[in-house]
Amino acid sequence: MRKVVAAGAVAALAGTGILLGSSAASAAPATATVAARQAPAPAAQPTGKVVANGGLWVRQDATTASKRLNLLPKGTVTALQCKKNAQNVDGNRLWYKVGAGKPGWVAARYVQNLAPVPYCK
Repeated sequence: MRKVVAAGAVAALAGTGILLGSSAASAAPATATVAARQAPAPAAQPTGKVVANGGLWVRQDATTASKRLNLLPKGTVTALQCKKNAQNVDGNRLWYKVGAGKPGWVAARYVQNLAPVPYCK
């Protein structure tokens, strides 16, 4: 009977927060320390959606006179590495650098950017 009463008292005090064991008190700082040591998640790369009716050519350089590398169909979502001012296309001088292995350029006039894109360095 004595053990049942003691266990009930401990459970009641623990439920109110009055009774904190050393394991409970030290668990919160340890969790916070582990979380602080983890590296922050890398920011997601900006993307853009092709809005040109006939698709959009990826070019070797940021000009319509440069070599065509690939055609992106309308609706394609692609990673945008950075942007720069270059040839004016229908009133828009911005071009986006796309591609990972073999990068190319697309006219920003025909891309709906889905996140802010930094300028190229």
